[in-house]
Amino acid sequence: MNFDYDLFVIGAGSGGVRCARMSAGFGAKVAVCEDRYMGGTCVNVGCVPKKLFVYGSQFKEEFSDSAAYGWDVEVKGFDWAKLRDNKTHEIDRLNGIYRNMLGGAGVTVIDGRGRITGPNTVEVNGEQYTAERILIATGGWPTRPNIPGAEYMIDSNEIFYLENFPKRFVVLGGGYIATEFAGIFAGLGSDVTQIYRGDEILRGFDNEIRSEVSQEIGKKGVNLALNCNIVAITKQGDELKVELTNGETITADAVLTAIGRHPNLENLGALEHGVTLNERGYIAVDPITFETNAPNVFAVGDIIGGMELTPVALAEGMSLANRLYNDNAYEIDYADIATAVFCQPNIGTVGLTEEQARERFAEIRVYTSKFRPMKFTVSGREERSFMKLIVDDATDRVVGCHMVGPDAGEIIQGLAVAMKAGATKAVFDATIGIHPTAAEEFVTMRQPTRR
Repeated sequence: MNFDYDLFVIGAGSGGVRCARMSAGFGAKVAVCEDRYMGGTCVNVGCVPKKLFVYGSQFKEEFSDSAAYGWDVEVKGFDWAKLRDNKTHEIDRLNGIYRNMLGGAGVTVIDGRGRITGPNTVEVNGEQYTAERILIATGGWPTRPNIPGAEYMIDSNEIFYLENFPKRFVVLGGGYIATEFAGIFAGLGSDVTQIYRGDEILRGFDNEIRSEVSQEIGKKGVNLALNCNIVAITKQGDELKVELTNGETITADAVLTAIGRHPNLENLGALEHGVTLNERGYIAVDPITFETNAPNVFAVGDIIGGMELTPVALAEGMSLANRLYNDNAYEIDYADIATAVFCQPNIGTVGLTEEQARERFAEIRVYTSKFRPMKFTVSGREERSFMKLIVDDATDRVVGCHMVGPDAGEIIQGLAVAMKAGATKAVFDATIGIHPTAAEEFVTMRQPTRR
């Protein structure tokens, strides 16, 4: 059978674009359809604009700290519209780059929502396209709580385009998105309350890291309301009244829902044509080949519910392209994938948490260090960095590395290479540090904190 395309990709996010470009580079005839924006969540309403907002939110502290270093700085205020619009200009630029990259690789770009209408068939804007293989890469979408007044909340897509700056800001959620935005708006000058139903934010991270971060973000003005939830939201004029399970009512200018994301399956047609979901509600795929239960239909990225990280989606897209069109089938190694949370201060982490390591190994050693960064010894800022190494006692291999502090993501990325190579604690100890840096602490921790 003759097809219009060898590969038709639904969704121009990180995984879809990478697979499309590489497949075309290997000689396949490829089309991509996208109904929102090039680059997906990360480029448009995720990692990139969020990091720009983080940068913007840190200047208030920088201006304050600069006085101790001899600078006489007059701060006249913060212009939300300027930050928001400059961010948007940068995102528009990146959208153009993604579109040009696809075109330069010979990929046909079709604007519109793709819908699977039958075997080897995708419909976009009423037109039918046939393809030998179909890739679903439509990512995730923010979830809203089922409470009265949820329509008054904004989600993590909408927050990047707020018309007015919220002086009183409420965040619902305890994950990395909620914690990052709580820090961003506190830094920009909002009175921030973060509400989470659990007893500690950032579930799934190392417990000691969670505790350290909670203490530090509290110092920066984020009011943590734990073991609490929102009952209802009502609108009174320009104000929102947020009723909590503890009986309190908070007045806010904006309420962000950041309770998680769900697979973007709406109007996709996949479930009607053989694609099935796993027990968590994500598209079920073979973990090595990424094929769904529908023949010749594949899926990668956030929609399959693995590690919802941009580099993971990129790796999955590359793996699939190599497998299908480059005779290079390999399995992705998901162990020791580093990640960062751009809360303030940052978290960087790779490998096992202490809790996971205790379950996996008979004996472990834990090394920790807590200190005030050198920069703040002069400015007097009461912020502490925290570093942690977890070692399998039997092999001396470092199996977990965690940090809370400035530039944690930048530091942990380098250590992730060492861990991927199987570095032992003896190797860390034999490495001469760079002085004076915070990073050198990872190679100078000699005595275990506990076993």
